[in-house]
Amino acid sequence: MELRDALTQITEIRLQLARTEVFRGYRAMPVAFSGGVALLAALIQSMTISEPATQVGSYLSLWVGAAVVSGLAAGLEMMIRARNATTSVTRELTWLAIEQFCPCLMAGALVTIVLVRAAPESLWMLPGLWQIFYALGIFASCRLLPRPTFWVAVFYLGTGLTVMVQGHAEATLSPWMMGIPFGAGQFLAAAVLYRTLERNDA
Repeated sequence: MELRDALTQITEIRLQLARTEVFRGYRAMPVAFSGGVALLAALIQSMTISEPATQVGSYLSLWVGAAVVSGLAAGLEMMIRARNATTSVTRELTWLAIEQFCPCLMAGALVTIVLVRAAPESLWMLPGLWQIFYALGIFASCRLLPRPTFWVAVFYLGTGLTVMVQGHAEATLSPWMMGIPFGAGQFLAAAVLYRTLERNDA
């Protein structure tokens, strides 16, 4: 019984250590890459999807595909770094970061499905909602990330609310309501990561 208690305490101590560490699994290049993907997706939409409100399938395929590509790039970098880590604390920190960010992704996916199936007339809200959910994911991860990351979350929250106001006025799914906020936001996040983590490491 004492051995089990001791092992439990050791596990809890390691988890507490992970929570007080700065997570270095997010890197500037994959994050900047995702900003470029957002701008490219906006350009593709502007050229190929002239009426997104009536081409919902194409619109969702484009932006969900862009999110998947960006997520795979970031996830691959994180997994490689976790696999090559010399300490188990780094691997635990990686899983903790994933656990903190995943709920916002799941919520965004579920809300998207509900709107598509039950309230297609409200799809104009999607760009703003996606940005707000993304902001909530960053807020949830802030304790593991450099302090300036907080302002990246504030940026996404502000753009999400602004896009919802603008989207309601125009009732459209403009490509730039996704491309500009996510492009600028990811470049901002990449700059924060480089300035606070990678430049110091170099």
